[in-house]
Amino acid sequence: MKGIGIGISDFKMLRLRKNYYIDKTMYIKHIIDNQASVILLTRPRRFGKTLNMSMLKYYFDSTAKDSKELFEGLKIMEQGEEYTSKLGYYPVIYLTLKDAGLMNYDLMIMQLKTIMMELYYEHKYLLEGQMSEGERTIFNKILSANANDVDLINSVKMLSKLLNQYFNKPVILLIDEYDVPLQNAYVEGYYDEAVKFFKTFYGTTFKDNPYLEKTVLTGVSRVAKESIFSGANNFKVFTILDNEFSEDFGITEEETDKIIKDFNIEDEKEEIKKWYDGYTIGNTTGIYNPWSILNYLTDRKLMPYWVNTSSNDLIKLVLKNSVTVKEKIETLLRDEEIEVPINLETIIVGIENDEDNIWGLMLQTGYLKITEVVDLAVHIYKVKIPNYEINILFQQIVHEWFRNKVPGNDLRTILKDLVTLDFENFEYKFKRLVKEMFSYMDVGEDTAENFYHAFVLGMLVGLKDTYYVNSNRESGLGRYDIMLEPKDKNGNSFIMEFKLYSEDKEESIEEIIETAKKQIEEKGYETNLKERGFTNITKIVFAFKGKEVKMEVVN
Repeated sequence: MKGIGIGISDFKMLRLRKNYYIDKTMYIKHIIDNQASVILLTRPRRFGKTLNMSMLKYYFDSTAKDSKELFEGLKIMEQGEEYTSKLGYYPVIYLTLKDAGLMNYDLMIMQLKTIMMELYYEHKYLLEGQMSEGERTIFNKILSANANDVDLINSVKMLSKLLNQYFNKPVILLIDEYDVPLQNAYVEGYYDEAVKFFKTFYGTTFKDNPYLEKTVLTGVSRVAKESIFSGANNFKVFTILDNEFSEDFGITEEETDKIIKDFNIEDEKEEIKKWYDGYTIGNTTGIYNPWSILNYLTDRKLMPYWVNTSSNDLIKLVLKNSVTVKEKIETLLRDEEIEVPINLETIIVGIENDEDNIWGLMLQTGYLKITEVVDLAVHIYKVKIPNYEINILFQQIVHEWFRNKVPGNDLRTILKDLVTLDFENFEYKFKRLVKEMFSYMDVGEDTAENFYHAFVLGMLVGLKDTYYVNSNRESGLGRYDIMLEPKDKNGNSFIMEFKLYSEDKEESIEEIIETAKKQIEEKGYETNLKERGFTNITKIVFAFKGKEVKMEVVN
């Protein structure tokens, strides 16, 4: 079985290392077929945007020496000469802005100069060709990171002109993560300066630029065209609501089935689906989060991989002030739908005060999925949380909202009490936290156990540096609720079981505890840990009745 190339977003490296690859080369065909000269594709982060852009670069690039080898055996090579004739045909400019989001405007400009310096260095062979003295001077200034702002604004257009002259062919322009600098600029407080720069930069790049064959941009959100793309002609945006390109990002149900078969994990399919499935792009449903799937194939542990890959700063900013939004998130956390207006043309300025933009941003960034179109004319949709992994993220965000409301219940101290076996303090603080949390959220009896489980799991993510946090995995004769497995085998490990009070059964909370203790013993949940050499195993049962929580350590 081929290895998993976690974190490898360079198509050539992935193919030369013979890593496991989900064939997305039909994306190349879809790009060629599309008639727009400027294509903007928005998808959630870690959904394969950069890998796909890298794939386009290696396919089209006339300077690539081994393109045929890289694409051998892939779907695009079966599409006929109309498409294979484009292999290695065009000069390509590949620009990524993923590292251009910095703390202030001056640092952003310095970083952009560095990015352009590296890009020009890649094409320094152009200095051997014909260019005017002025162009040569500017080329060398950019190459030494000494460009002024005007040179920087004109840098892509000048490079496309020089490539066009050198190869006598139009240029393919690829810009990855175009929106990172703008989103970060808003969070850091210099958005006005940044948007003014990029409006001029993109206007110069696209407007009246006869040297470009086609431009492809990718990002997480669709920034309003009037903000930065007012100079672009024949500009077409494809969001997660559009059918075009719907199978080119993320992992489809069919692709997931093949992965599950290839890695012989058919028995884990339902749990994988619960955690990482649930996305819809255009008319394609059942799309899985690729970053989480690939990490799961590597670790074989059900964990919130995707939600821990960024700071989620903009999402936290837009959610923290609106009482109405908080109330709707309560509903989402009960695994229910909400009906909301969706505006995908994100106006970043003041986004936290505009619900249309808030829900649109959350949909584009992968935190929600559409379940029903209510009124397309006025952009009203029903949405819900796509999967368990995202549910955990919302739990973490909600927990931050109430962190200051529970004196003494700092998350770090609660987790420290747990891992050091100080159960008296752990139980006291944990009860206070849950009481405050459940009081505000007003969780219904029919959904309380799932809510409680997700909340605890989200809390335990704080131990990710020293523990593997596993949920609903088989061990012994059943499935435990949560297992904390220390990365140091000499550390304390934990098995946790949750039970919910039911009015129908008329059990006392003490009787619920006894039922949970009996289940943990009869099912032998510690078997998996013992078989792998763990000896310091603590079993804890939790029972809850409304806002009342009781826990007991099983001897």
